[in-house]
Amino acid sequence: MKQLIKFLAAMAALSALLGAPAFAQDKICMPDMGEKGKLGLSEAIYLLQTVSGFRSDSGAMRIVQSSLDRETAPKVPEEDLEALSAGNRAFALDLYRELRDEQDNLFFSPYSISLALAMAWAGAANETEAQMAQTLHFTLPQGRLHPAFNALSLELASRGEGAAGQDGEPFRLNIANATWGQDGHHFLGSFLDVLAVNYGAGLNLLDFFSDPEASRITINTWVEEQTEDKIKDLVPPGAIDQATRLVLTNAIYFNAAWQYPFEESMTESAPFRLPDGGTVVADMMAQTKSFRYAQGDGCQAVELPYDDNRLSMVILLPEDGRFDEFESSFAPDEIIDGMQTAYVHLRMPRFQYEFRVGLADRLAEMGMPSAFSGQADFSGIDGTRDLIISDVIHKAFVSVDEAGTEAAAATAVVFELTSIPPPPVEMTLDRPFLFFIRDIPTETILFAGRVTNPRG
Repeated sequence: MKQLIKFLAAMAALSALLGAPAFAQDKICMPDMGEKGKLGLSEAIYLLQTVSGFRSDSGAMRIVQSSLDRETAPKVPEEDLEALSAGNRAFALDLYRELRDEQDNLFFSPYSISLALAMAWAGAANETEAQMAQTLHFTLPQGRLHPAFNALSLELASRGEGAAGQDGEPFRLNIANATWGQDGHHFLGSFLDVLAVNYGAGLNLLDFFSDPEASRITINTWVEEQTEDKIKDLVPPGAIDQATRLVLTNAIYFNAAWQYPFEESMTESAPFRLPDGGTVVADMMAQTKSFRYAQGDGCQAVELPYDDNRLSMVILLPEDGRFDEFESSFAPDEIIDGMQTAYVHLRMPRFQYEFRVGLADRLAEMGMPSAFSGQADFSGIDGTRDLIISDVIHKAFVSVDEAGTEAAAATAVVFELTSIPPPPVEMTLDRPFLFFIRDIPTETILFAGRVTNPRG
């Protein structure tokens, strides 16, 4: 009780001095820094909590976040949602064509990547902001794009009510965001407001400088939990170091049953032709049903609905010998618009694989190089131009079988200082030393001394 009284008295004194508003329970509001060097309000609160003994060193992670709650019913015009979705599709195609030579199998979540980079875009300014918007096809201004992302995420979260998952459990489409900042680094309140209101994310404080490996493990553990252990080790060793100051993460997990499951008894081994002309034996599923289907423009297309009938998998099969030609220029919107219901005998393989990619070089080549260079302007994050994106890391998993589909993806946007601070100089007062107490403005020496024996 004495500690509580002591803390409340200190808080009252601080509020009186600063004219501070009431504080939301369990939240710390980080205001924009005023005069250079002035103690921020949250730092002052934390200091008072520590000095008063109210805060214990329990090892629990501190979270710094806006005093604002997430907007759970954003009023977003339909045209803004359409613009966001259209931009996401355009970015998805651009990135697919950029990655098509990465490896044999390819799988990624353009939504996860766009969402993670949208959080970064909230802190971008000037040329960096413009380049990111053009590359990511963000056609809405900042004040409308972030609420649109919020509205879209909330709408997606409502999918699958009463539907089944691939594994017999309920349908899941889970989307989560988290941000991880260097403890002691100042982040603008305006940036934290955007994260809180539109992405439901507070800032988890880690110590990248003292223990980057422990910080990396903490972030990867969160990703694993959000993706039901399907995305492990998202951030590889070395991606986080002493210069890291901020990591923005998104995780998405999807588990859904087919509306029309394949009968396992119909699955047979059959050859699957490889691009180089060779073959492998695949477990080929089969069924005959009415599906939305299209043929023409060098391919066949079929749409397989999931159990809730609001999500589907669209499969495109280029004509034999024309895969590369089709892949370089296909327009899925035109193909989907041309689909009609048809009776289809479908045979397709079971498959499961992972895909990992670092996107920094790719995104720079696609039109946003300043974000990864010394020209970066992320002054909306911390009020300086000291931060650059060092990497955008993406990993995805997909499994398709007779029952349905399980898919997961995660994205990490890693920010570093433009240059790592030098290691601290060692100074140990283990021998006689001199000291002075002075008035800095007048340079008046008030006291002078020497210590030859600290025990007197």
